[in-house]
Amino acid sequence: MAAHDSKVDLIASVPLFEGLSRGELAQVAQLMDEVDLPVGQVLMRQGDLGRQMFVVAQGRVAIERDGQKIDELGPGGAVGEMALISEGPRNATVTTMEPSVLLVVDHRGFHSLMDLSPTIRLRIMGGLANKIRTLDTDAAH
Repeated sequence: MAAHDSKVDLIASVPLFEGLSRGELAQVAQLMDEVDLPVGQVLMRQGDLGRQMFVVAQGRVAIERDGQKIDELGPGGAVGEMALISEGPRNATVTTMEPSVLLVVDHRGFHSLMDLSPTIRLRIMGGLANKIRTLDTDAAH
């Protein structure tokens, strides 16, 4: 995933970023570091303070809450969106299921970008609102 355009293409599929233009996605992509992780690497633990969001570029991750597996994600899947917006306790533990390549962005850098671009901030808040609506709808069923 060395090419900048492939990074932009990948994060374009993340619901939090759905309202961003191609140029705005490129600005977010510049903030993201690529990390290679082995199988069994814990990205976050439920209850720990969160400051980063991860996007799976290659590989798979398992998501557990209260010791029970609730989901798994592959390429294009994102975890930690809430921590990116507002630092706070993680609501799940996430572990790599196979060797994985992830994109990671931290709270501080992301908020600096949103401070520089009110348009990006508004579009991110719209993406967050859509995610909350989806979660709320899922909970109702």
